[in-house]
Amino acid sequence: MEYYTWILTFHIMAVMSWMAMLFYLPRLFVYHVENIDKKEFVEIIKIQEYKIYKYIGAPAMWATIISGALMLYLNSDILSPSTGGWMHAKLTVLVFLIAYSFSLEKYRLQLQNDTCKKSGKFFRMYNEIPTMLAILIVAYVITKTFSILFTLLTIALFAFISYKIMQVKGEK
Repeated sequence: MEYYTWILTFHIMAVMSWMAMLFYLPRLFVYHVENIDKKEFVEIIKIQEYKIYKYIGAPAMWATIISGALMLYLNSDILSPSTGGWMHAKLTVLVFLIAYSFSLEKYRLQLQNDTCKKSGKFFRMYNEIPTMLAILIVAYVITKTFSILFTLLTIALFAFISYKIMQVKGEK
């Protein structure tokens, strides 16, 4: 277990890098779709989108997954039913975070090829998803418990926030 804390350190750094991409890339998508008529600007944004996903986001996601799997291997007791299921809840939310990450690549490619039909409002709303998922993961890890009430309240809060974002008038 001597190496466990080093793996944990690497894992946390990888998560931070991955989350930076998850928070920033949809914001670039907002700038992209809301400035579609400014070709030079859009070309710069396309380069930024590519680099943040390919050079930071995807490698950090895989580093997070690999280091997390290694920690689970070294500490498999954490998956025991006696732990209250918090790790299972975390892993479930992690699956959604991974799917979200892959969805960003799908949208990035659509934007790259000028085939994306999503609005700036959509990407503003979509940008809230990693925050909600991160809150759930951090809460499960810190409290070492799974609370269905906390989970449902968090989801409801972010559903309300998303609804309000989509209702804002005057934005694209």
